[in-house]
Amino acid sequence: MSQALPFDLSLTEEQRITRESMRRFAEQQLRSIARQADEAAATPEGFLERTTELGLALLPIPEALGGAGIERSPMSNALNAEDLGGGDISLALATLAPQAFINAVLDFGDAAQQEAFLPRLAQEHFVPATIALMEGRATFEPAELNTTASADGDGYLLNGEKRLVILGNSAELMLVIAALDGTPAAFVVERNSHGVSSQAQEYMGLRAVDTATVTFKDVRVPAAHRLVNFDLQRLVDLSRIGIAALAVGCCQAVVDYCVPYVKERKAFGEPIAWRQSVAFMVADMAIELEGMRLLVWRAASRAEQGLPFHREAYLARVACAERAMQIGTNGVQLFGGAGFIRDYPLEMWYRNLRAIGVLEGAAMV
Repeated sequence: MSQALPFDLSLTEEQRITRESMRRFAEQQLRSIARQADEAAATPEGFLERTTELGLALLPIPEALGGAGIERSPMSNALNAEDLGGGDISLALATLAPQAFINAVLDFGDAAQQEAFLPRLAQEHFVPATIALMEGRATFEPAELNTTASADGDGYLLNGEKRLVILGNSAELMLVIAALDGTPAAFVVERNSHGVSSQAQEYMGLRAVDTATVTFKDVRVPAAHRLVNFDLQRLVDLSRIGIAALAVGCCQAVVDYCVPYVKERKAFGEPIAWRQSVAFMVADMAIELEGMRLLVWRAASRAEQGLPFHREAYLARVACAERAMQIGTNGVQLFGGAGFIRDYPLEMWYRNLRAIGVLEGAAMV
């Protein structure tokens, strides 16, 4: 009779050290400018260059291609997303977009394709790259794409429109997911390709990151730019883990912000935390948050071990989308009228958390 493996959520020493760095960066570089960036609906000048000190793009790229050659870890990447999400989801998405592109090329590209594209991102300066998956449909389904690719001589022609593309106006390289003979396929598209255009879009949340609608009109793509081992379900599942991790980080920020407030805020001569309705609401937020985190960590852990993780990634995404909205709503509610005004970050966190339920393909771990 085989023995069950121990259930251990302990982090490695390297992961603990990295978390300290990520949390410090999130507090000093993301949280400190999040409101300014949200109001301006733009990423502050110089921010993306500062993200290069984290080395996220360099870590997974093989040494022979100019990177650090660190073994890729979905678990560590999910922890990074969680910690950066605690600073600001919008700015975290901008920070993580190139890494998502790199991870996809490592997963689905052959050696020649990795050699062709990855050295361009193994730089000391920030090189914008992204994944373009989402489309403008009310019931978007990743496997049912309106963007199409058709064979054309020794290459392909891309036609269609992608929505909510992170870094869509600035990305030098885009991994575009399109239907080829009815089957999803992935193509690396150069920013300066003829027929590629983009238009900035403003949304309720995610205002601090460059999000755009990108249009492809008879865009010619060489055959060598089609990733040969593409697996749409794996891309979507790994992205769902990353996006859910961002939600966990932001929800942790909400809880951490609310707990001291309800202990200090007095009404009718006593702290409002003494009232059961308030205390129970905060307790429920903390309980739901721990459930979210465990689902994300379980999905990431299974992905790292090479075990099937589609079910776990889907559960994490659905649970985090629903519970994040509830935690965001409760955060605003606990602050009363103060939660509705821009003097406090609660309403901004609420708006950003609304995006968790609609994002696909934006933060592949």
